[in-house]
Amino acid sequence: MNNSRTTILLAGATGDLGERITKALIEQGALVKTIVRPSTAANKLEHLRQLGAVPVPIDYKDAAALREACADVFCVVSVLNGLRDVIIDTQMLLLNAAVQAGVPRFIPSDYSMDYRHLPEGSNRNLNLRREFMKRLDEAPIKATSILNGAFGELLTGMAPIVLFRYKRILYWENADQLMDFTTKDNVAAYTARAALDQDTPRFLHMAGDQVSASQLVAIMSEISGQHYRLLRAGGHKRLEFLTGVARRFDRKKQDAFPAWQGMQYMNGMFTGAGKLQQIDNDRYSDIHWTTAKQILSETIHN
Repeated sequence: MNNSRTTILLAGATGDLGERITKALIEQGALVKTIVRPSTAANKLEHLRQLGAVPVPIDYKDAAALREACADVFCVVSVLNGLRDVIIDTQMLLLNAAVQAGVPRFIPSDYSMDYRHLPEGSNRNLNLRREFMKRLDEAPIKATSILNGAFGELLTGMAPIVLFRYKRILYWENADQLMDFTTKDNVAAYTARAALDQDTPRFLHMAGDQVSASQLVAIMSEISGQHYRLLRAGGHKRLEFLTGVARRFDRKKQDAFPAWQGMQYMNGMFTGAGKLQQIDNDRYSDIHWTTAKQILSETIHN
């Protein structure tokens, strides 16, 4: 298809992933309109314009303004992030506007492991995405969810798996459980192509790499020239117990990403419950996938 006149409406462009998707869409020749809140700082609006996007200041509760923003749009892409007030309430306002304006397609803010098979209540943030999925499936619009496992950048220290200081690879229960990792740039490139694709399935799955803790030991030993070893932190039940304790004593329960939320995510990875059951990387053959070895090599050598 000729993307030069394809209009995409994106919500959440001022965030890290949202900005990356905005750039990727523009590189693909799309006209990108970005919904921003009326209170958005002038410098952020100017930055979006410099990227080539068209910022549209809107109060999400202004249904008429949202419908107008959705006019003549090929796909609405949500990269909104937060808790119930955002993932359910605000996304529903956006979804309703898209349906009323006759937008053909909608991509919700998932960008995660496969939450459909997680035990109910095991991950607060992904429970919200599963709840929104059910509402989206009832709407008269074609939807595509993007699933990518965990962001590859988490391997560099934000998630306690590769313990650089101690030359250990931490794992829970099973050191051979494969885990899906995809860099944010790869997620952005894939999402942009999916947004411009006329015929996408309900779910698309991607993984820049699939590695286990055991494989990370070999990778880190090779690229660092030092001897890395496995460190078993315990079983799944212990991780669940520690997560519950951390959540109980958390004074900032309304934070979107408290430490215990990361622990819930890690549990879904090490149990394999959130593992992607298929990989659709080949759908867009021009994307060059970044491996775990490349991510960690860049960290070691910079």
